[in-house]
Amino acid sequence: MPSTVLPPVPHNERLPTTAEDLDWADIPIIDLANFGTDDGRAALAVQVRHAMSNEGFFYVINHGLTQAQNDRIFDIADVPFSVVPEDEKKIYTGDFEKLGKYLGYKARQHWHIDGGVHDQLEQYNIDRDVTRDEHPRALQPFLPELDAFNKFCHHSVLEPILRLLALGLELAEDTFVNIHGFDANNETSVRFIKYYPRSQEEEKITRNVWLKGHTDTGSVSILWSQPISALQMLSPDGKWRWVKHIDNAVVVNAGDVLEFLSGGFYKATIHRVVQPPVDQRGYPRVGVFYFAKTNDDVKLVPYTESPVLQEYGIKRRIEDADAPTMLQWRSGRARAYGISKLEKKENNIEEEVIAGVVVRHYN
Repeated sequence: MPSTVLPPVPHNERLPTTAEDLDWADIPIIDLANFGTDDGRAALAVQVRHAMSNEGFFYVINHGLTQAQNDRIFDIADVPFSVVPEDEKKIYTGDFEKLGKYLGYKARQHWHIDGGVHDQLEQYNIDRDVTRDEHPRALQPFLPELDAFNKFCHHSVLEPILRLLALGLELAEDTFVNIHGFDANNETSVRFIKYYPRSQEEEKITRNVWLKGHTDTGSVSILWSQPISALQMLSPDGKWRWVKHIDNAVVVNAGDVLEFLSGGFYKATIHRVVQPPVDQRGYPRVGVFYFAKTNDDVKLVPYTESPVLQEYGIKRRIEDADAPTMLQWRSGRARAYGISKLEKKENNIEEEVIAGVVVRHYN
């Protein structure tokens, strides 16, 4: 991160963690302090393989970002929402349905949740090359820091995870790194999200669900942990459990693409966002994410040469000949999400078909 004098940014004090006794998910912790040796990586690869083939979630600690840098990034993350005027936001609002990719703002109430209630979350999406697009005036002084943060997320967090995931399948260590090029044509990006409180009537209609259960479009999702509890994962036993906050930790989950590439061995994690616990309600909730996707030309088929997959078997979501490329998959998901008509199934599951693949939402 830059070490020069930094421009001032409004500071937001974070809430204390909840004091409620919630049903917390049991999520493994991956300590990157052990990544520097062959033995350390081998041990971490076993942990990551177990986490991604069972829970689909794990924490990462000792990644190299300090708590002070973490705090500043969260302050910068709120600038697009709290400092930029509404009329200027409209200039930088992306047309996701037309472009098939997330860049710029997503306005509140764009996605349907349930019963006529729409979302109350606002996004700002930033390409890895922060100079590729124009940005609101208030955000421009922070572009050098965002550029450094993009590179940090990619090279210091994502790439070690990709190496561990490849080792977990007994593939060459750089297998997944090679198809997630920082300078390649793909949609890996930083995303800031601000969730706003809703009315009691909206909470009742949606049964407190702010973002219905889903799997992520890409390969690896990186969420910087923050103290307002709202994220839940669907555990292997079928119960929704809360994801606990750990200071300066990263929460990592597998997306659809990793499930495609691993033949179902690594599980795309079903997760959702719900109303926070009682002692944290009524406050906006800001999130910082790095969503990784493979290069656009990658065909989403399993690595059948993996000895692990050969032993455990491969479960395809679509036949190899019909499998989409990354570009086809990400653009199809972006165009449809939150606005397409879903077919209702049993157990509050809704379905749609994207690029020939059944996509489920858990309402």
